[in-house]
Formats: sequence, C-alpha cells, structure tokens
Amino acid sequence: MDTTLRVNHLRVEYPAPSEPGGVKLAVNDLSFEVRRGEVFGFLGPNGAGKTTTMNVLLGYVNATGGSAELFGVDVRQPIARQRIGYLPELTYYYRFLTAEELLRFYARIFGLNHHTASRRIDELLKLVELDGVRRRPIRTYSKGMQQRVGLAQALINDPDLLLLDEPTSGLDPIGRMKVREIIQRLQQQGKTVFFSSHELGEVETVCNRVAILHQGCVQEQGHVSDLVAKYQCDLEQVFLKVVGYPSPPRHE
Repeated sequence: MDTTLRVNHLRVEYPAPSEPGGVKLAVNDLSFEVRRGEVFGFLGPNGAGKTTTMNVLLGYVNATGGSAELFGVDVRQPIARQRIGYLPELTYYYRFLTAEELLRFYARIFGLNHHTASRRIDELLKLVELDGVRRRPIRTYSKGMQQRVGLAQALINDPDLLLLDEPTSGLDPIGRMKVREIIQRLQQQGKTVFFSSHELGEVETVCNRVAILHQGCVQEQGHVSDLVAKYQCDLEQVFLKVVGYPSPPRHE
C-alpha cells in the first residue's frame, strides 16, 4: 500500500527555563507511517506529544530534528498540505452563520467556484446528516451537530487525508456513533483518516492500526487485532499496560 504520511525520527523541543537544560522534549525519536486508505489511531495520555506531532504535520510547529512527509513531500512545503483536511479538538465558528454559509466561506478560502462549492456543500451536509438544518444558525446546534459541521468543513476541499484531533470528545453515545459512521464512510470512499482520541472503545471499533505514545515516543504500534491478541485484553487494557498505568483490581 502507498504511504500517505511518514514520520521518521521526529524530535521537537520547546524552550522551558524551568526544565533541566532549559528545554522541554515534547517528541523524541518518533517514527511511524500511515498507509493510504486506512484509519489510523494516534493514542497516548495527555502530554504524550500527540498534539505537537499534529502541529508539525500541519506546519504550525517546526521540528528540531528528523522529518515528516505528507504524500512523499516534506511537511514544510506548502504543497504538502493542499490535500489534507483538519478538525481541531476545540472548534470555533461564527455562531450566527448557518452550516451552509460556513461551508461556503471555507469553499471560497480553497478557491472553489460557485458550482463546485454548491455540489460539495450538498454532498457533505447529507454525509454528516445536517441537510435538514442547513439554514439554521450554528448557535442552535447541539455539541454533536457542531462537531459534524466541523467534519464537513474539514472535507470541503475533498482531501485525501483527514487529520482529526479528538473528534468524539464531549459527545454523547449517539454523537460518537454518528462520527464513527462518518469515518467509516470516508474510508469506504478511499480516504485516509489519522486521528487522536481518548475514546479507546471507538478506536478499537473503527481503526485498522494504532500507535501508542508515551513521553514523546512510540511505545507500541500495529493492527488493533494483533495488539489485542498479543496482550490478551481489550485495547483499553493494552493502552494502560503500554503506558505503565496499573490496571484496576478485578472484583469477583
């Protein structure tokens, strides 16, 4: 399979006067790759380096060492990011806009003509099941609906790679299910999805492969089924074992 995303010996340091040596090592010798058409889960406790890695991929942060590539192009080149869509963990939209107006705004940013924009908006609002409320202000949307309109904006340019940072954070079970169904539909369309999440049950259901980070390093990676078989437990327990967190005692 073609490699869509490759990270090779990535290292990211931040100035931190309170730390020994005056720097904080956020990512340390990080290596993994994501193949075309797969759903890849990027897991780790808070502070493990997930968001820093995503910021490198998006061009927001420069790496101290190593490399990162999108579609075989160094992420520092603007052309590398033309084929990606991004949904941050914390979204903010002009809440007086409707979903249709919001998507048309992002379509203009990507230079889509009116006809193409209209077609994409219709397709995406149906995909995220918001077509019936497309002319309602976003301020009237539930948290789950706002998250789904965020997914739609991340897809407006028809990207080949979708980066999602905690896409189901704060959603109720129905909201998580709808986001999961959208991710599965995108994979069926041949899209590559790379996302971080703390909802390990969702990850186990939807992901082909995962990487588990701890203290800036990949501690374990592979197919979900292989990791579950290797550790003889579900993905949540695999995660706890890999990051060194003691499992809760079993109650008979």
